[in-house]
Amino acid sequence: MFLKKVTLLRDKIADFNRFPFSIPAINQLNEILFTSQVTFFVGENGSGKSTLLEAIANKCEFNPAGGSRNNVYELQESDSHLGDYIRLSWLPKVTNGFFLRAESFYHLSLHLDEMELEAPQPYRSYGGRPLHKQSHGESFMSLFCHRFKEKAIYLLDEPEAALSPARQLAFLRVIHDLVKGGNVQMIIATHSPILLGYPNANILSFDGGRIHPTEYENTEHVQLTRYFLGQREKILAELFRD
Repeated sequence: MFLKKVTLLRDKIADFNRFPFSIPAINQLNEILFTSQVTFFVGENGSGKSTLLEAIANKCEFNPAGGSRNNVYELQESDSHLGDYIRLSWLPKVTNGFFLRAESFYHLSLHLDEMELEAPQPYRSYGGRPLHKQSHGESFMSLFCHRFKEKAIYLLDEPEAALSPARQLAFLRVIHDLVKGGNVQMIIATHSPILLGYPNANILSFDGGRIHPTEYENTEHVQLTRYFLGQREKILAELFRD
């Protein structure tokens, strides 16, 4: 691991009632310790997991719209600015890595295609094909399989957004292959019960108004999915009852 701790600089915050400090989990944050090569942020929409992940990317000097330090392109800036109020503790510090935002991947892929056209061997870093000539899920997997290397930190915001269940399983193997060398750290915000099942990962829940460790079986995503699969007809009958 490289990133050991994230600390919220609470003494610099003038007003905890304004966004993003008004988000309950951020409001109560002091510090987060990272003790595993793979950490998942999990929680309901709006719970703050993507906001914090973007802030970490900002402090890593990755493009907040997605990419690495080398990807310079313009996109509407987030208004959270949480990165100005956190401190990252490294041992050792790494500058190599990548920030993936599923919601802005289209713009990132356009930028990557433009960069690859100027490379000696275009698209070698992405499987030999332009990302825009692949499906959404294929382009994600091309990025994971060909661009991601060792000795780096990878920040991924909802990577399952473009992946079928089968592709999510394939992505678990990609994570495993990267992690087993011991030189990769991954922090992943996700809603996927499949991805959350990665062994020996730390899961940090943003639900309940605070950031706290939880177990796979205790996440609402896993419990609700299991309940739906086991009680589908009952749940749908209740849901659609007039």
